[in-house]
Amino acid sequence: MKDFNKVERHEAREIAVETLYAMDFNNQLHEPIDLTIFPGRSEEEMSALPENVVFYARYLIQGTLEHLEKIDEVIGRYSINRPVERINCVDRNILRISIFSMLYCAQDVHPAIIIDEGVKLSQSLSTDVAYKFINGVLDNIRKKEVHV
Repeated sequence: MKDFNKVERHEAREIAVETLYAMDFNNQLHEPIDLTIFPGRSEEEMSALPENVVFYARYLIQGTLEHLEKIDEVIGRYSINRPVERINCVDRNILRISIFSMLYCAQDVHPAIIIDEGVKLSQSLSTDVAYKFINGVLDNIRKKEVHV
């Protein structure tokens, strides 16, 4: 995987969450997607994005979609009081990209960084208290599922 700086990774994660959110909201998670242009972005906005950001966002989106069934099963195991379908759509997709990263990219990004990024995304994109839920679920997954 290419080298990305912290800002590029964060921006790519935001784009991935926004894209998965749009797909989830419109019941399109199981449909083919053309990632030439991210949902909600114009061609001008796309051309202004750094190449690394576009590359990493596409990687996160495609990987999450490819492993969606397994990722949702993991969420269901660790979100005991909230079934996957009842988790806020933004939070659900923050969890999805974070779990994809944790389970399939742990050699590239340390799980503690993935959890921190999930919390930051939640703080900027979701409700005031959602970050606690995101942190708890991801930390439990890290302790029981990730072998780093």
